[in-house]
Amino acid sequence: MKLDPKPAASEEFTLDCGVFTLSLDFELIWGTVDLFGPDRYRRACLVEREVVIDRLLDLLTRFDISATWCIVGHLFLDACAPDNGHVHPEIIRPRHAWVTGDWFAHDPTASEEVAPEFYGRSLVRKILSCPIRQEIGSHSFSHVIFGDAGCSAATAHSELAACVRLAADMGIALRSFAFPRNLVGHLDALGAHGFACFRGPEPHWYERRALPGFVKRLLHLWDVVTIAAPPVVLPDLARPGVWNVPGSMFYFPMRGSRRHIPLSFRVGRAIKGLNQAAARRRIFHLWFHPTNLADDADRMFDGLRQIFEHADALRSRGRLRVAPMDGIVARQQLGRGADLSEHPAPAAPSMGATVTTQTEDQCRCS
Repeated sequence: MKLDPKPAASEEFTLDCGVFTLSLDFELIWGTVDLFGPDRYRRACLVEREVVIDRLLDLLTRFDISATWCIVGHLFLDACAPDNGHVHPEIIRPRHAWVTGDWFAHDPTASEEVAPEFYGRSLVRKILSCPIRQEIGSHSFSHVIFGDAGCSAATAHSELAACVRLAADMGIALRSFAFPRNLVGHLDALGAHGFACFRGPEPHWYERRALPGFVKRLLHLWDVVTIAAPPVVLPDLARPGVWNVPGSMFYFPMRGSRRHIPLSFRVGRAIKGLNQAAARRRIFHLWFHPTNLADDADRMFDGLRQIFEHADALRSRGRLRVAPMDGIVARQQLGRGADLSEHPAPAAPSMGATVTTQTEDQCRCS
């Protein structure tokens, strides 16, 4: 489903300086299990759990960066079991053409200890405990593709309702959303479940043209190899109360053919994006999956360090702020001059849960 480049409603959005926003699609095996089953990316998911999350939180703390972690709802669980023989009966199944059998056929209905690639409650707690506030957002409950015709409105509502409920049980109010595979759909459902913003597709000029898919891929590759500046953005009001905060650049992994693209190309483009955001008072919105850092992790983390160092230098000169997605929306709601990083949404009430303030394109293989 294509996102209309023009917002459904208009509202002026201005910034008094540039903004760096980082969003992370945290999904473990759920991001690829519908395509490849649980085995192909299991090793990468275990590296993500055992190495990547801690290193990433350390780097975010070192550079005082509040990111938005868009987390698959199933990762809020530490275990699950069938209900009268049915796996997650509360979720109305999608009918994606590439899926045969039940959508939850690969769900082990076990525990985080037994099947750590499917569960992540301990990791969500770790993110919440980061000394630098990290926003917790949503990436659907089970990585249903909202922008595909096989996802009905009823399916989207059931996925979002499950996410909101599980987050509330941990004292978290979800405000930001990243669509699985970056395919936008069912925006009305986001507003109905209390979401204030989502990450829309990167607004490359060639995406607005009626060009074949392979031509667009070639043009994107040209942008990469020429180290072209990525787009910098301002939010659009996509629905009343729901803002599109488009992505600017995907920090792609050292996997497959992409391992041959020098790290300096990734870093160089990001630095150009940060400079453009500072110069034009816009947002440079970087995004990736934590799993993308599992291959050649030392080099990938070194590239992030260079990007964060440049953002920190611009911030120290007063030319850039760092804000999670909900901070950008809060600034618009609270007024010009509000601190972009210090306005988490109030935690949602939940039965038996202690409410706390959070201190915390595409398939990852593409």
